[in-house]
Amino acid sequence: MTELRIRPAGPEDLDAALAFWKTAAEGTSISDDRAGVERLVARDPEALLLAERDGELVGTVIAGFDGWRCHLYRLAVHPDHRRRGIGSALLTAADERFVRLGGRRGDAMVLVRNERAQHAWRAAGYEPQEQWRRWVKHLTG
Repeated sequence: MTELRIRPAGPEDLDAALAFWKTAAEGTSISDDRAGVERLVARDPEALLLAERDGELVGTVIAGFDGWRCHLYRLAVHPDHRRRGIGSALLTAADERFVRLGGRRGDAMVLVRNERAQHAWRAAGYEPQEQWRRWVKHLTG
């Protein structure tokens, strides 16, 4: 098996990432469109990390840092490539990025129904914080 390459996504990668999430990610988000991902990469060019093997996209994670908190989104590994350390490698790259930026704690939003993800996040050293509840308001403009 060839080496796994992890790199930040560029503008030329955005359509591939969006298509990849339809296959590999659990659920969809209001931000899962070209404009949303373009804004992400324009604001923080190193936030969307891609894992590639032999030129094929096999995993992603968004490692966003707003100067205060480190947030992880869209950790996804292609179903044909799971359980090969790709998710762990992406989280290690995200953790390293956060440390370089001065981050102190990473957090992830994980769907309650996504049991596979719950196990992966626990294995990576993350713990649920039952005392928190996510509050959401859809913005219009």
